[in-house]
Amino acid sequence: MGDAKWEREQAGVKTFGSFGSGDQDDLTLYMDLVDGIFLNQIMLQIDPRPTNQRINRHVNNDVNLRIQNLTILVRSIKTYYQGGPLH
Repeated sequence: MGDAKWEREQAGVKTFGSFGSGDQDDLTLYMDLVDGIFLNQIMLQIDPRPTNQRINRHVNNDVNLRIQNLTILVRSIKTYYQGGPLH
């Protein structure tokens, strides 16, 4: 990803909360996004309705846990935009 584009992406994500400790490299910051934890936290700010699904907070490069987190994220987005319960 180009440096300018990556900087814009980081700036957009940072508007929703703290992202990275400032001493992490780009790969670590990128992995923080793709594990689904931070993106699910952003979605929870957008739509704070509780869900019955738990986010896996310790993905540790486990592809299956990452997929579960991203699946939860997609369901939350679909529920929000399709006017799910209480919407």
